[in-house]
Parts: sequence; structure tokens; C-alpha cells
Amino acid sequence: MRQSVRRWLFGASAIAVVGGMALSQAGTASAQTRQSAGQERISQAATSSYEPAKVVLRIGDHGRLVKRLQRRLANLHYYPGPIDGLFGQDTIEAVWAFMSTQGTKLTAANSDEVSLRMQKELVDPKAPKILVKHGPAERVEINQNDEVLVVYHHNKPILITHVSTGAGCAVYPGCWYTPDGNYTTYAYTPGWVKSTLCPTAAGCMYNPVWWASGYAVHGDPSVPYFPDSHGCVRVWMDIANFFHKLVRIGGKHATPVYIRGAAPYL
Repeated sequence: MRQSVRRWLFGASAIAVVGGMALSQAGTASAQTRQSAGQERISQAATSSYEPAKVVLRIGDHGRLVKRLQRRLANLHYYPGPIDGLFGQDTIEAVWAFMSTQGTKLTAANSDEVSLRMQKELVDPKAPKILVKHGPAERVEINQNDEVLVVYHHNKPILITHVSTGAGCAVYPGCWYTPDGNYTTYAYTPGWVKSTLCPTAAGCMYNPVWWASGYAVHGDPSVPYFPDSHGCVRVWMDIANFFHKLVRIGGKHATPVYIRGAAPYL
């Protein structure tokens, strides 16, 4: 796991560690944005051209086409797990984040595959929507409309990942929402944390990074393609193993967290 994260970080861009935070520096594989037909897109780095596969790829597949997909997602700052040619949960979480960023609505029919359409979108993809224009250069943005979290450094994404936010009234008794607003990463608790909403003895929040009282970005064994949490922001377990290293925790330099849902963006 640690080796795969290092390969992802160093393969996607150069990384420096400043004040305990992993920071992305511009490099030959950096993602830079430009305007194209009125939409912000990610420009192609010289070392990360992508040839679309001519077949639909699905979770459980393996081989060189999956490895090429994983490498492309990593170059675009999505985390597909080890670049090993095995289409597992890490890779599908990256696929979901990419699909949502491109404007594709995730459903039961398309949530386990990489369509021919997505293969083409990987050639010249859209960048994530910017939720807070002219925001701090280092920040976290969580888009509840797309269920996507983006970590920015120097106003460039260093991690784009799928999340599962508050389920609303559809899943659990009562209504559970992730509150929109402006927050900071004020604390980090390593390991499993128990909650009154968690029925298991071990706990149900893994490596939570707290951004409001009772709310955190945390790892969870269940991060479906749809909103499913009690209000926290769930990320896949492997993401939770290093997310806290990409932000500054506490103090006056704590990383800002901006959460937006259906409300108009700033």
C-alpha cells in the first residue's frame, strides 16, 4: 500500500514535504487547466498521452488495458491504487470520481464499468468544478452534487477522489445531511473511532480528519456511488490511509474545507 501511494504521488507529479504536508510541484506530468469551448479542461502533459481502449472495461477485469487506464487516472490525480492491471475497488472509486467530474450521472447500470464514452473523455478531460473562485491556493473542496473531493495545492489538484456524503432522507430513519459551509481541518484521529451511530465494537470511522464538531472526512469499508453517510464525508479505506498527510491539521494554517451541495457556488 505505501509503495503504491508513493508511486502514485511521484508518478503523477513531483512531491515535496513542507511542514508535514505532501505538496505537489509542477512537473512534466502536472495537470494544467485551459479554456476549451467555454469549459475548463485538463491539458495533456507530454508524458501522459492516452489511447482509448476499444472495449468496455469492467470491475474484475485485468491486463494491459486496465494498467493503461490506471496509469492515466493517476496522471490526472485520481487514485486508482497500485498500477497492477487489476480492476478492483481502488480503481472503480477513481473511475466514479472521473465519471462524475465529466458530468456522467452514476447509476446501477454504469457504476461497474468504463464505457467507450469515458475512454474518449480520458483523452481530453474536464477539470473538476471549482467551487470557490479565488479561494486559497491550498484547500479542500467537496462537491456534493458530484460526490467528489478535490485537494488543491498552488490552485492545482493533487487528489481527486469519489466520496459518499449525507444520505438525506432516503436510506436511514430520519434525515442525514452533510452541511454546506466553510470549515478547516482542525484535528486528526488515527485508527478506528467509535460513534453513537456505529453499531460495531471496533468503530466505523477510520482515520477521521475533523472539519466540524461531529463531522469528518474518514475511511469506511462502504463507499457506494451514491450519498449514504450519516453526514460525514466517506472516502475509500486506501484514501483514508494518506488523506491526512495531504492537508495541514489545526492551528492558524489549517487547510480550509469548502463544502457545497445544491446551493449556488461562490
